[in-house]
Amino acid sequence: MINRGIIGRKYECNRLQNCLNANNAQLILIYGRRRVGKTYLINQFFDNHFTFKLTGTYDKPKQTQLKNFATELSIKSGKIITPPTDWSTAFILLRNYLETFNDNEKLVVFFDEMPWLSSFHSDFLPAFEYFWNQYGASKNNLIFIVCGSATSWMVDNFDHNKGGLFNRHTCRLYLSPFNLGEVEEYLKTKGFMWSRYDIAQCYMIMGGIPFYLSMLRAEISLNQNIDELFFKERGILWDEFRNLYATLFSNSDSYIKVVEALSRKPSGLTRPEIIKRTKLPSNGSFTKLLSNLIDSGFIQVNNFYSKKKKDALYQLSDNYTSFYFHFIKDNYGKDEHFWSNSYDNPARRAWEGFAFEQLCKIHINQIKQKLGISGVLSNESSWFIKGGEDSDGYVYNGAQIDLLIERRDRVINICEIKFSQNEFTIDKAYNMTLHNKIEAFRRSTSCNKSIQLTLITPHGVKKNVYHNTITNEVLLDDLFKESI
Repeated sequence: MINRGIIGRKYECNRLQNCLNANNAQLILIYGRRRVGKTYLINQFFDNHFTFKLTGTYDKPKQTQLKNFATELSIKSGKIITPPTDWSTAFILLRNYLETFNDNEKLVVFFDEMPWLSSFHSDFLPAFEYFWNQYGASKNNLIFIVCGSATSWMVDNFDHNKGGLFNRHTCRLYLSPFNLGEVEEYLKTKGFMWSRYDIAQCYMIMGGIPFYLSMLRAEISLNQNIDELFFKERGILWDEFRNLYATLFSNSDSYIKVVEALSRKPSGLTRPEIIKRTKLPSNGSFTKLLSNLIDSGFIQVNNFYSKKKKDALYQLSDNYTSFYFHFIKDNYGKDEHFWSNSYDNPARRAWEGFAFEQLCKIHINQIKQKLGISGVLSNESSWFIKGGEDSDGYVYNGAQIDLLIERRDRVINICEIKFSQNEFTIDKAYNMTLHNKIEAFRRSTSCNKSIQLTLITPHGVKKNVYHNTITNEVLLDDLFKESI
């Protein structure tokens, strides 16, 4: 097989190659957020050579899906196949077709968007379960690939399956968005000559989602691209938000309420705070909703230093969703050049600070690599405290730490994350703020570990009388490196 045209995805390609070389049946599960490139990866790796391929159709009944199945099987087999009336019969037809091949020939079957095939009352999953356990698992030359954007459905029906599909898969791949280095590589193949600062801004808007990146045009600026895609009337991605959540979650309104609440508090909300703001009931369904959003990569759990798990903060981690609520939702159609015209807008500057912080958290491995602690176990968290007076009479102002890296070697990196166009300047006031922040942290947490103050900023710290306050610097260039 020829795996050409694939940016990044080295780990995934190695796993797929191992499955291809195996001498036993392979059931491969591919998860990942919608638009992240799952289908592209499989198509490119296997060079579009499939023994059989079927793609589920969104929000269509069983009869339509079975008709599509019959059409594809007719094309592949060269015979006219009458659409079956149920999935059990469909899998019998698939089995009969696979039996026409030589046992020494690798058979690659790809069911894309399987959650859409398994519509309500379709009985798709029991039929697939029987097919795999009765036939597929013993077919040593069979590679069966299951793919789905509805990550929650994949997790429920394979990872958490309590029946015949429990632990039946031989390979499970969760496809993450591109990192900064992979985005840069992708854009270069498309003729872009953007600076890393512009690429970082692009990432803060779109994340590393290949589909969104494919919409960009190299002949115009980043700002012009954003205006054209998101703010121009009937732009290519003008209705992306509505389609994104509706195709992933059956009760999409509740999911949207949660991500919208989180978009208004970038530092994060606790579970009780989310419930209060959304007015959703606190029950098992809400727990499942949060779990689904985490599994799908839309939100993340941000631990609070020295606090219990129940005090963890939920943060919006999907770049596009955050950008939508901050700028697209209320501005669509009002100004087709909104992004170009908002260059010095205070709201944009504030958003850039939070978006860059999220970008850094996505690239924690690159940060640890720059700090020389790639092999050191660590826990990442955040911390804040309201102003007040401690039991010893020490008075401190409110303080917040964007990112704490607590290392196994009894060192804590206190990371300050600042997004700036030029070198960041530490003046007398900010230097005092940093010292007060560290003192408040030590006192309130009774921390007795060594502390290293780390500044993460695009262009580094300007050399002056205060720059030695910083122990380590992490630059934007460091975030583009391949993690080891």
